[in-house]
Amino acid sequence: MNNSSKAPLPLKNTNTNNQIILAVAPMEGVMDHTMRELLSQIGGMNYLVSEFIRVTQYPIPTSTFKRLVPENKNQSQTIYQHPVHTQLLGSNPDLMAESAHAAVKAGATHIDINFGCPAKRVNGHGGGSVLLQTPESLHKIMHAIRKELPAQIPLSAKIRLGYEDETLLFDNVSAIESAGTDKLTVHGRTKKDGYKPPARWEKIGEIQDKTKMTVVANGDITDTSSLLKCQAITGCNHFMIGRGSLNNPFIYQDLRAALRNEAIEDHQNQFAKIFAYYTVRLQQDYDEVATLGRLKQWCGHLRFEFDAIRENLQVLRRCKTVSELTQTIERVTKT
Repeated sequence: MNNSSKAPLPLKNTNTNNQIILAVAPMEGVMDHTMRELLSQIGGMNYLVSEFIRVTQYPIPTSTFKRLVPENKNQSQTIYQHPVHTQLLGSNPDLMAESAHAAVKAGATHIDINFGCPAKRVNGHGGGSVLLQTPESLHKIMHAIRKELPAQIPLSAKIRLGYEDETLLFDNVSAIESAGTDKLTVHGRTKKDGYKPPARWEKIGEIQDKTKMTVVANGDITDTSSLLKCQAITGCNHFMIGRGSLNNPFIYQDLRAALRNEAIEDHQNQFAKIFAYYTVRLQQDYDEVATLGRLKQWCGHLRFEFDAIRENLQVLRRCKTVSELTQTIERVTKT
């Protein structure tokens, strides 16, 4: 594993009354309940957020929330007792509100709304980051949901800095806050940026200074060093990690070790074991083709942190069965 420094960097809170809060980001097509379970087993995070559930022509029924976010049947927690927030995506305030109510009936204890997804197919249907062009739409959606939810259910939203540019950033933040939103996660890029250039953490810091909502910083947090830099720039104590947790499933554990001023472990010896565990877990819910596809997809992320995966990626991608892939993983991680 590529740890440039084994010595931990001390994580320093800007506010000594608040601890560092770490969250697992929702990533469509990747962060399903099986990956959430794996990361939760490894641990270190405070909570996870589900993949978005799209609300289009009809409100989503309670049964769907139990199926797509099975943690809702377990007091909205993984089997390792990490909370899971249920995320919705859509543009119709009434349908979103009805769906949020159904999610709570299904067991959800926290509702999150996605205004950040940059995918063309999502934006083309009026959802995700395209709504950042109309602050009044953000307000109507969040206000309708807040009115429908029981008072004790927290409501949060996730945004980018804007759609084409950042012109409406603070209008969007104000619109969301005035609707009664408790928490705001901010990915430090616009929709147009995609995942490049580097996240503009300074903009998240400006939001932190202007709002009473809890602000969660998101974007380019991949290790202890980047978290420290993000904290120093934003003043945030809440952080969400997306691709970094797929590249290194031990990242939350590593950051907690740094919090305790302990050395960060080399996880090479643990890797084959968790890969095998995840394979078995996938096979419980997916067929051979889907399981193989998800494992290869994960290898594409793991190559950024694990030398053995990077050096053998093409061999792994040519594997034709799950058995062949897992045997290859076991072999290359032992060498």
